[in-house]
Amino acid sequence: MASLWRYVLAGLGLATLLAGILAAVFLTAPQAPRLAGSEIGHSKRTANGLFVASFEPERGVVRQGELQSWLLTLKTGAGTPVEGAAITISGGMPQHRHGLPTSPHATDYLGDGRYRIGGVKFTMSGLWQLHFAISAAAGSDTVVFNVLL
Repeated sequence: MASLWRYVLAGLGLATLLAGILAAVFLTAPQAPRLAGSEIGHSKRTANGLFVASFEPERGVVRQGELQSWLLTLKTGAGTPVEGAAITISGGMPQHRHGLPTSPHATDYLGDGRYRIGGVKFTMSGLWQLHFAISAAAGSDTVVFNVLL
């Protein structure tokens, strides 16, 4: 009977050791990004609140590995379209610490505050950020959009 208790205690000790190892692995493993609003096609105020910007793929679908055009829509806080804006784009994958594989730029003004952004390419899955520096009659401001593929 005493040897049975030794096996039971040894089994409990082994189970406790395995649970501890699994907890350590789970708690120290890198986590996938959990960003509120990381989906595409959303609107937000710029950093200083001068504009409301929205960003979405022109054809409605993100295509990994292909050059594509996106639409950046700029409006004032009152909803007036922002015309004649100068837009500079940068970005990359913050977790991989590399920039964009292309040089996106504003190619056309489409009216009603909409700007076509050409040369956007996402080469891999993960979190991408696009930074927009905007200068218009109302002033200069910035906005960052997260795109999770």
